[in-house]
Amino acid sequence: MTRPAKAQLPPGQNQLTRVEKHTIYQIPLDQRHGQARHLFTLWFGANMNVLTVVTGALATTVFRQSFLSGVTAILIGNLVGTVFMALHAAQGPRLGVPQMVQSRGQFGAKGAAFVVALVIFMYAGYAATALVTGSQSLHAILPGIDERAGLLAIGLVSLGAAIYGHDLIHFCTRMMTYVSGSAVLLCYVWVIFIHPLPATFVTQGSFSSVGFFSMVSMGALWQLAYAPYVSDYSRYLPPDSGPRQAFWSCYWGTTLGAVLPMIFGALIGPAVVDGDVVAALSRLTGGASTAIVLLFAPGVAIAGAICFYGGSLAIITLAQTFFANWRATARARAVITTGMFLTALLIGLEGASNFLTLYSQFNELLLYLLIPWTAVNLVDYYLVRFGNYDVPSFFAFDGGVYGKYNIPALVCYALGIVVQIPFIATDLYTGPIARAVGGVDLSWIVGLLFVSPVYYLAARDRPTTVIVAERTG
Repeated sequence: MTRPAKAQLPPGQNQLTRVEKHTIYQIPLDQRHGQARHLFTLWFGANMNVLTVVTGALATTVFRQSFLSGVTAILIGNLVGTVFMALHAAQGPRLGVPQMVQSRGQFGAKGAAFVVALVIFMYAGYAATALVTGSQSLHAILPGIDERAGLLAIGLVSLGAAIYGHDLIHFCTRMMTYVSGSAVLLCYVWVIFIHPLPATFVTQGSFSSVGFFSMVSMGALWQLAYAPYVSDYSRYLPPDSGPRQAFWSCYWGTTLGAVLPMIFGALIGPAVVDGDVVAALSRLTGGASTAIVLLFAPGVAIAGAICFYGGSLAIITLAQTFFANWRATARARAVITTGMFLTALLIGLEGASNFLTLYSQFNELLLYLLIPWTAVNLVDYYLVRFGNYDVPSFFAFDGGVYGKYNIPALVCYALGIVVQIPFIATDLYTGPIARAVGGVDLSWIVGLLFVSPVYYLAARDRPTTVIVAERTG
């Protein structure tokens, strides 16, 4: 096998002035560049935004935990959930295609369509939440800026970065590691040393198994929700960049990037009024609030860009499923990305008034639907095919060696949703087993533990194609 030539410059410094030309198709070997360590700053910077603070605040607001139990739940959820997220990182360099294209190797050309459509919905929802938190941030420090105008402004910045694509997003997240990372550091310094928070902030609330495990689930979902993104940002890496390095770079980058803002969110939770975490942040940081929010603002825009970029790739993947002869161009991606922006803008405008509750419920729904997919994907990649896939078959109308439908994978996915139902505990529905254990939601754990062995047993005797297609064009 011919080893690809590595570019001299890391991602973000070689094509910043050019719109990315590749969409969902395999990245040629001579255009692979970067190192696995660059994934650390990508995911650390991607998490450094106000939305992560809002998620952490759920521990001491919606779930009414004490600060100590909330922090413990945040740590457990992120440390566990990131394992599954980071395992997807090695798939990008090896196969060179976006994450959802790879799903065709597990579910079949047509069978993957439902999961891809679900992920499109996820991208739109997360993009909307990024725009809402960003607009609330601007309004909190600059009341003269209407929240709708702020939402539009941040959305346009996100749109521009998403249209330019992969390398610019890598560069921006690397900058956010320092810019928004400084905002988080300043937050801690201000509320601990300069204007210490009241001691009651740490002692308020109490431990409850329902709230504790709900926050564990929220932390795990925060990381699991990245699973459909991961290969989108590692597919340009050379195949020999190393799966271990990719795993650990993603793992510690996204864990540290999420945990630090989340813990701060839990700390200021007692000051949140009417679900407005940004307003509480502004009040508590006083004279530093303007600098803090301004440092956070670009991070929110980049979070939106990541959603718009990944969403456009998912939409192209879904369209190409039914129109195999259509080859998406950079212009088509730009048009689709603009459509994602408009959709997220509408969602944000409609949901801003009841944001915190809607965001919590949105996360819960995603959790139940994403768990079976990630279990099937990881078991198939690591235990059934050992990373060996026929990439050209991903783009064949009939699915090539994978066919249109992989029945075992689809059945396991459906069963993975069904087995979670008795364990679900939400405001909208609580299953019988969840009620029996006091309202603790264990559905995601059950889904993982059920789907993984069942799919392995169903798939291990199925013929597999041991081909790693590495094409140069």
